[in-house]
Amino acid sequence: MSHPLRLDFARLLLNSHALLLGEPLADASLSLPEATRWLYEDAPFCLLAHSAELDPRFIYANMAAQRCFAYDWNAFFGMPSRLSAQAPEQTERQQMLDQVARDGFITGYRGLRIDGKGQRFWIEDGRLWNLLDDAGTVVGQAVAFSDWRPAPTA
Repeated sequence: MSHPLRLDFARLLLNSHALLLGEPLADASLSLPEATRWLYEDAPFCLLAHSAELDPRFIYANMAAQRCFAYDWNAFFGMPSRLSAQAPEQTERQQMLDQVARDGFITGYRGLRIDGKGQRFWIEDGRLWNLLDDAGTVVGQAVAFSDWRPAPTA
């Protein structure tokens, strides 16, 4: 199992975000260890990442995301990311992921998700981007969002 404070993974998140979106994900004055800890423990936004497999699995979820989705690190890590959306929303989610794969990133994303307790909620104004290794190979995708709200029950 991976550790949430891995410097190499934080570097991947930070560098990919800066390259594709043209802005830093964390304060540029922070050292890599400080930025790694801040992203995981103190960032005021949810930050998640999944692998580039055919059925992607979560490989990162900061504390804000763990609270939002009601899963701890051990439950999140390795879980298929498709489980964060109910079946009707999975098609829309896949179309969004395909667009990110093609274009490198999207901003202003809105989507319906489900937490670990079965409660539905809306992600608002999310930004998604490819995670690129040093060779420029896509090794996953990440999402960050600050706004979410409960979805009305049917």
